[in-house]
Amino acid sequence: AVLGPSSAELEQGKAMLMCVANKGFPSDWTLSWKTNDSSGSNSIRGEESRTPGVLQNDGLYSWSSTLTLTADQWGKVGSVTCEATQGSQTLVSEILRRDQCSQS
Repeated sequence: AVLGPSSAELEQGKAMLMCVANKGFPSDWTLSWKTNDSSGSNSIRGEESRTPGVLQNDGLYSWSSTLTLTADQWGKVGSVTCEATQGSQTLVSEILRRDQCSQS
């Protein structure tokens, strides 16, 4: 799941997006971000932070990653994609379009 920024964050001049993945196995999955502007042609770079897999009570793992952009960068975003990869293979991706967010 990809969660968009809050209006309070945008008022402070930043936009923090969170990607959460759970019920995966084994633990060596990685979450990464792709961010495109509204034309879909240019990549927008933000600051990424991710946590390693955390073992849950059911024996499966969960992961999270955050992407921090400036509010100005967020205003230019068309869509963001969070990809869950294992090795060189992308197994799951989730797309959030800025116009889906109430704060856009």
